[in-house]
Amino acid sequence: MQKKIRTIYLIMIDILAVNLSYYVSLFLRFEGKIEQGYLQVYMDNFIALTVIKLLVFYYFKLYESLWKYASVEEMIQIVVAGMVANAGALSYLFINQSHFPRSIYILAGMFDVIFIGGIRFSYRALRRLKDSDIKPKGIEKRVMIIGGGDAGAMVIKELKNHKELNSKPVAIIDDNPSKEGQRINGVPIMGQRYDIMGVVHRKKVDEIIIAIPSGSKKDLREIVEECKRTKAKLKILPGMYELIDGKVSIKEIREVQIEDLLGREQISLDIDSISGYLKGKKVMVTGGGGSIGSELCRQIAKFNPSELAILDIYENNAYDIQNELKSIYGDGLTLKTIIGSIRDKKRIDQIIKDIRPDVIFNAAAHKHVPLMEDNPKEAIKNNVFGTLNLAQSADRYGVKKFVMISTDKAVNPTNIMGASKRICEMIIQSMDKVSDTEFVAVRFGNVLGSNGSVIPLFKRQIANGGPVTVTHEEVIRYFMTIPEASQLVIQAGAMAKGGEVFVLDMGEPVKIIDLARDLIRLSGFEPEVDIPIEIVGLRPGEKLFEELLLDEEGIESTEHKKIFIGKPTFTDYRLMINAMENLKEIVDNSDENELKSYIAQMVPTYKNNFEVNDVFCKNILNDEVSASKEI
Repeated sequence: MQKKIRTIYLIMIDILAVNLSYYVSLFLRFEGKIEQGYLQVYMDNFIALTVIKLLVFYYFKLYESLWKYASVEEMIQIVVAGMVANAGALSYLFINQSHFPRSIYILAGMFDVIFIGGIRFSYRALRRLKDSDIKPKGIEKRVMIIGGGDAGAMVIKELKNHKELNSKPVAIIDDNPSKEGQRINGVPIMGQRYDIMGVVHRKKVDEIIIAIPSGSKKDLREIVEECKRTKAKLKILPGMYELIDGKVSIKEIREVQIEDLLGREQISLDIDSISGYLKGKKVMVTGGGGSIGSELCRQIAKFNPSELAILDIYENNAYDIQNELKSIYGDGLTLKTIIGSIRDKKRIDQIIKDIRPDVIFNAAAHKHVPLMEDNPKEAIKNNVFGTLNLAQSADRYGVKKFVMISTDKAVNPTNIMGASKRICEMIIQSMDKVSDTEFVAVRFGNVLGSNGSVIPLFKRQIANGGPVTVTHEEVIRYFMTIPEASQLVIQAGAMAKGGEVFVLDMGEPVKIIDLARDLIRLSGFEPEVDIPIEIVGLRPGEKLFEELLLDEEGIESTEHKKIFIGKPTFTDYRLMINAMENLKEIVDNSDENELKSYIAQMVPTYKNNFEVNDVFCKNILNDEVSASKEI
C-alpha cells in the first residue's frame, strides 16, 4: 500500500514537472512573451504529451527505484528516459502536424532531467539530513576500509546508507600511492598496507573491513597480518568467486576465517576433462555424508552425472546431504542414498552389482589418530578390509575408475590410522595391475573444518573461554579447505591412468600453535591474555610433522600445477592377497601387539612416533644453534 501511494505521489509530481518544463522552455525561448500560436499548440497537446512522457518514465522504471539510495545509475536512467520521452513527444507532434521551435525540444528535455532528477535527489538529500539528526543506538563504530576500488566505494556507500549499523567510515587504505590524500564518498585515503597500525591509532578505528574481492591470497594474508597487530575487529568482503552475482552488499561482509589465511590462490579446474568422466555417468561416493564425501557429492552434482549414489553408515549425515542436493537440483539430479558399511562384503558386493557405477570415490574411513590407536582392530577392519571389499567389487562389476582418498599420514606412518591408509594405497596399486578398472589414490593433509579436525575443537574451547589446548609447540601440519581438497580429488581422477598415488600441493606447513593464536585473534581476543594456550603433550601415535612422499616414490609433475604423482612402490597382487589373509587371521584371533607387529612387517616405514619425534626435535635444535652461531 505504501509503495502504491509513493508511486502515485511521484506520478503527480512528474505531471507538474513535464508541463513546467514546456512552459519554462517557451518562456525562455520567447524571453517572457510567448507567442499565442505556440501556446495554443501546447494547450491542444499537453495531455497527450504528458501521457507519452509518463509511459516512457514507467517503462524506464523511474517509479520503482528507492530514491533514498539514488546514485549515478539512477541519474543516467533519468537522462536516458528524458531523451526517449522527448523523442516520443517530437514524433507525436510531427504525426499530428503540430510543432514547436526546435530549441523547445532541447530545452524541454534538459528541464525534464533537471526537474525530475532534482526532485528525486532532493528527496535523498532530505532523507540523509533527517537520518543524520537521528542519534545512533549505542556508540558509533569507527570503520577503516582496506581497498580504494569499486568494492571499497560500495562498502562505504552501504555503511552510510544503513544508519542502523552504527558504523562510520573514517579512513581508507590502498596500496596505490597516487590515491593517497584523495577521498571516496568523503572518506580520506590515508596510506598503504604498512600504514594500517598508525592509521588505526590516529583515527581510533574500532573495525576494519577488507574490501579487495579480486585480491590474491598472498596479499590478503599480508594485509591480515598487519591488521592482527591492531586491536580492531576484522571483517572481510569475500572473493569474487564467492560473490555469485558479483555485487557488493552489507550482508556479504563476514568475519575473517582461518581459511582466508592459508595464502593460496583459488584452484583452477580443467572442466572439460572432468566433465568427460563424470557427465552422464553413474558415480558412487562412499562415506558420502562425511566432510570430504559430502563436498565431493556437491562438486560431482555440478557435472550432471546420470546418477549419484551416496553410501554412508551414518544415516543422519546421509540424510542431510541428500536433502541439500534435492533442494538445489530437484528432479534434475538422480540421487540414490544408501545406508551400509564398507566392512560388509556381501552388502557392498550387492550394492555395486545393482548400481553398476562408472566411478567410485572412496571417502569412507576411520581417520581420528588417537581413537584408532586405542582401537587398532577397528581401524584395520574399516579402512583396510573396507577398501579391499570395495576394490574387489569394483573389479568384479567393471567399474571404470576407482579413486581412494588417502592422507599424508600414510607416509612413514607413526600411527595405526596412517599405516592402515598406507596399506589401502598398496591394495590400490596392486589391484590396478590385475584389473581393467583404473585404481588410483589421492594423498593430502589435514582439511580445515572437517569433522574431528583441530579447528572445530579450538572454536569450542574459545567459546568456553579457554584454554586452547595444543599438543606440542613444534607440531606442524599441511592444511587445505574442504572444497579445495574435493576439487583436486575430482581433478586427479580425471588425470588418472591407473596405479598412481596423486599428491596434492598443500602449500607451506602451518604451526598448530600459530593456528591457535590466529583463531583466537580472529575471534576478537588476545592470545595468552584473554584466552590462554595450554601445551598438553603429544597424543598416542601423533607425529610432530607430516610428509607427502616416501623417499622411494620420487615425484612427477602433471599438467595441473597443484597435482603431482608418486611412483608405484607395491604392485604384487598375489603377495597382497596373502598378506590380507594373514592380517584377517590376526585381527580375528590375536592381540593388538601382535597386530601392530604384523603391520610393521607389511609397512616397513611404520615406526614408533617417539623415535621419529625425537629426531625431529634434535634437528630443530641443531638448526637453532646453527642460526645463533651465524648471528
